[in-house]
Amino acid sequence: MKDYKPRIADKILTRKLKGFGAVLIQGPKWCGKTTTAEQQAQSVIYMDDPEAMEQNLELASLSPKKLLLGANPRLIDEWQLAPQLWDAIRFDTDHREGTGHFILTGSAVPADTSKIHHTGTGRFSWLTMRTMSLFESGDSTGEISLKELFEKPGMDIFANNTLTIDNIAWLICRGGWPRATITDKEVALDQAYGYYEAVVNSDISRVDGVNRDSERAKRILRSLARNQCAQVNISTICEDIEINDEIAANRETVSAYIEALKKIFVLEDSLAWNPNLRSKTAIRTSDTRYFSDPSIGIAALGIGPDDLINDLNTMGLFFESMCIRDLRVYADAINGTIYHYRDKSGLECDAVIHLRNGQYGLVEIKLGGDKNIESGAKTLKILAEKIDSDKMKAPSFLMVLTGTAKYAMRREDGVYVVPIGCLRD
Repeated sequence: MKDYKPRIADKILTRKLKGFGAVLIQGPKWCGKTTTAEQQAQSVIYMDDPEAMEQNLELASLSPKKLLLGANPRLIDEWQLAPQLWDAIRFDTDHREGTGHFILTGSAVPADTSKIHHTGTGRFSWLTMRTMSLFESGDSTGEISLKELFEKPGMDIFANNTLTIDNIAWLICRGGWPRATITDKEVALDQAYGYYEAVVNSDISRVDGVNRDSERAKRILRSLARNQCAQVNISTICEDIEINDEIAANRETVSAYIEALKKIFVLEDSLAWNPNLRSKTAIRTSDTRYFSDPSIGIAALGIGPDDLINDLNTMGLFFESMCIRDLRVYADAINGTIYHYRDKSGLECDAVIHLRNGQYGLVEIKLGGDKNIESGAKTLKILAEKIDSDKMKAPSFLMVLTGTAKYAMRREDGVYVVPIGCLRD
């Protein structure tokens, strides 16, 4: 495709197709799943094609294997509209030699899982796509490699950061929507607001056929935006809605709305990390709440770049959300997972990048300022000292991930300071 920007997911998809019969690409709408899949597919069926959707669904019920005919890898776009295709694909891959037969894409978890009778273990592999990281959109120089930090512990680094606080405010509000990265600046912000409107007016109800009120969805999203990057429970969100909107919030209803938002990949919470510590410390096990893209929260609050510049505390939270998105994209490329740490004493680590081989890196996220960077470095060193290195590996690195620091560098105490505008996978 002429205007296609290569994605980190391209390399992951290529690898997974070599090892499995089918690969399921899932993630939020408009993040580029279909376009990425089309780069490697040899044939395709679009299940939601308006001109053929009714016939596709009927054929999926009567004879699903007919929809699987075509050159491999065959792309089945928005497969969740016909969940019975899952078992048909599983059966088909069982009776074929080799790998890389099918690519499935989906922007929601299937509403009716009763039509799926097999987990797909051994036949399917999952690939979660997200909106574009700053490196993928061309807004990070990519001079500092996350992979190299793991491969060469203690290595010296240096890079110049070109992003200003105004740049960062703009990138947070624009988000990583592929179309927003190639359109005129004055209309790029419309992408996030368009996505937000689609979620509250349609997608949150279409995901499972349950009619949900758009105004209630907006209130919940606003509350989530006010409470992002925190370990807040449903009761807290209900109280926040009642305080700010003077409308009673039912706990079960709010919980159902949040689950629906997760099913369409609007929300992607960060799991709690549970390391071996030298002393007994109660570790908080609640997930930390994040939007899959920071611009969704921006749209929910109805604010823009100037509003962020005028409220740096709020901007710091949205900056953290953007950094978590990027770290997730980069970590996927090196078989890593992002966690969050917090214990009963209040000691907190914004991101723990944990690899399959047991290596991990500790990351504190700070928008900028020497005092804030120093505070982040101090927190990282305290946590590193608490970890029992006799029972688990010591951290491969400690990193303060920042926005406005002028340079990427390794401090005398060994802590890395890395601007998000210099980082890549």
